[in-house]
Amino acid sequence: MRTMSFDEAIEEVLALAMADDPRIVIFGEDVQMYRLNLYTQFGERRIRETPISESAFLGAAITAAMAGLRPVVEVTLVDFLGVAMDALLNQASKLETFSSGKWKAPFVLRTTCGGGLGDGGQHQQSLWGWLSHIPGLTVVVPSTPGDAGGLMLSALKHDGPVIYMEHKLLSDFWVENLGYLGRKTVDFDLPLEGMRGAVLETWEPIPFGRAVSKRSGKDLTIISIGVGVHRSLEAAGILEEKGIDTCVIDLRTVSPLDTEAVCEAVSNTSRLLVVDEDYQGFGLSGELAAVVLEAGIDANYGRVCTEKTIPYSQELEAQTLPNKERIVENAVKLMDR
Repeated sequence: MRTMSFDEAIEEVLALAMADDPRIVIFGEDVQMYRLNLYTQFGERRIRETPISESAFLGAAITAAMAGLRPVVEVTLVDFLGVAMDALLNQASKLETFSSGKWKAPFVLRTTCGGGLGDGGQHQQSLWGWLSHIPGLTVVVPSTPGDAGGLMLSALKHDGPVIYMEHKLLSDFWVENLGYLGRKTVDFDLPLEGMRGAVLETWEPIPFGRAVSKRSGKDLTIISIGVGVHRSLEAAGILEEKGIDTCVIDLRTVSPLDTEAVCEAVSNTSRLLVVDEDYQGFGLSGELAAVVLEAGIDANYGRVCTEKTIPYSQELEAQTLPNKERIVENAVKLMDR
């Protein structure tokens, strides 16, 4: 095993895959600067700058994929997909179905998500529930360097559109260049276990739709994704001191969803707490409740989500996003029912 940062893991997998497959190209805004190592290695024909028009280069990704390339398209923030959703909602996600499998769009949309840096509700949303609502899209949200690399490898080999979402608090680049830029007096609640960790000597693809247990427990199941997994593990340590034995499940992908792992974990504890940094209404937290109910599992249920627009004030932001204090409070309430 080796130790690597979240960003390093993704970049190494991209470099290895690009060396092996000349069809893989990267394009987006400022990618020659953001991916300087890859640009130095592969040049401007494969690391291509685009105008600041998400609609244009997402549309280009679909046609490039149909023509035989395997693009990795970078949209700086997932919030910016709002100006380019036609490409995903009405084109890429439906192409294979509408053509009876004759046409496919194998591309990766790489983007960042998540709050904790004080950048407000237009730059810190998660939105994986919104994207997973669309049939035909695969939505990936890794929480560790090992998962980041393994899931990226699967994404690059997948024959359909993959939304690959990286939480900014896991990224050295984002924490150093955005988080601390002009804010050196502000402390950020960084999940250090996710920013740097063990990876395999040789990368292996991690299958989509396969959750992983991060902690076993008999009293309560917490299910989360991304940075929420690390918050849940922190909360589980506090709950242990209160005599509550907590199981923590990392979904790793929202679509497809590992319903078997969800049901097995909840069956063992009869209590489910969903920790979801995405919006509460009509999203992942409600879908997980439906999965458990439809399986006929009798369980107490609770959720800790982002319930409203994320404010700019970091003090208010901390109260809005799921944190270990909110998780512990809701877990205790769930146990008392």
